[in-house]
Amino acid sequence: MDGLRMLPLLDGGPVERSDAARNREALLAAAEELVHERCGVQGVTMDAVAARAGVGKGTVYRRFESREGLMAALLNRSETAWQQSVLSGPPPLGPGAPPLERLLAFGHSRMETNLLHGDLIQAAGQSGSRAYAAVSFVAMHVRYLLTELGVRGDVPILATALLAPLEIVILQQQTHIEQVPLERIRRGWDDLVRRVVSVDVVAP
Repeated sequence: MDGLRMLPLLDGGPVERSDAARNREALLAAAEELVHERCGVQGVTMDAVAARAGVGKGTVYRRFESREGLMAALLNRSETAWQQSVLSGPPPLGPGAPPLERLLAFGHSRMETNLLHGDLIQAAGQSGSRAYAAVSFVAMHVRYLLTELGVRGDVPILATALLAPLEIVILQQQTHIEQVPLERIRRGWDDLVRRVVSVDVVAP
């Protein structure tokens, strides 16, 4: 049995009433459409989302409390879909590939997803800080794959070292400020993975 089935998912909260869930999905779909149409999150307002969904602005505020809350909900929606691709999508990101291939695919997918949603993460503000479930998911996934690869030593710390370069703050520093090509970042991360996988030190 794949150990990933035990990982926490972001959508594991209280079950919503069916009508509330439909309304929430309609508002998020409207916001997502506006993000794509306006080529980013900057032009998406609560008024525009309300108009697109055909509801009053007060409804949007009651559901999400603030624009940051709405952006955080959009981020959560994307994160949940990404988690599902890790759990049950096609290999090598999903199950079925050797653990090293899965780990490399994970890193590439994670950095691309974070860069794609960089503006959304910033627009979500404090509300967009990665939820405990999201942080746990990626950490446990990397630990699981490192264990499958037979890596010894302090696996949680090694997993943290692999995850740090995938954070949006670091990626934006490299790609936007230092102008490092994404392909070079991918190669560097692959090299780091292979170095960690070769570690054969027993933790004290």
